[in-house]
Amino acid sequence: MQQPKKIKRAVSVAELKSKKFKTIPLSHEFKKLIGTPEDNGVWIVWGNSGHGKSRFLMLLAKELARHGKVIYDTLEEGARLSMQKNVLDTGMDQDENIMKNFLILNREPIEELKVRLRRKKHPRFVFIDSFQYTGLTKRQYIELKEEFTDVLFIINSHAEGKEPLGNIAKFVRYDADVKIRVEGFKAFPGSRFGGGEPLTIWEEEAAKYWMDLKQ
Repeated sequence: MQQPKKIKRAVSVAELKSKKFKTIPLSHEFKKLIGTPEDNGVWIVWGNSGHGKSRFLMLLAKELARHGKVIYDTLEEGARLSMQKNVLDTGMDQDENIMKNFLILNREPIEELKVRLRRKKHPRFVFIDSFQYTGLTKRQYIELKEEFTDVLFIINSHAEGKEPLGNIAKFVRYDADVKIRVEGFKAFPGSRFGGGEPLTIWEEEAAKYWMDLKQ
């Protein structure tokens, strides 16, 4: 006879109120964007090519590297000249502590990434670029998130118009704690942790893009 599935214990209001959560004390600029987030879960960033998404992701990686180990799994681009340029353009190489905390993975498959994350001293922050190159199903995405509950995943997605590309990426968007759409060198946030103020990724290019739209 099959044993009944054990039901998880409910949490009272008093217990929830007293519970302590690990958060990331972001800089003022990023705090205005997304508030004070937990240091685990899933964030998603999406946008069309040529709008500053790669630069924004690197700026975000630089910010998080101030608070712990970051790995950037560049599944799509690889550790190529364009990645080097992005690292240098955002000043990633100007701070030794940030450099020590930042590691690029050259097209490491998700199964190999999972082996890395099972190690005792694994990174706190994991960038996956891009989601469409992972080959993950909806179930596999959920399993990844549920296995590594002490990791913050930042997922880059291609876009279709103003939405992430594909049904699974759209599901990730609804599931994610932080959702950031990039357009015209600006990052437009949706966050469960506050913030809400757009961040300008590149002043000159943003001014040009949004001025052209008004004309």
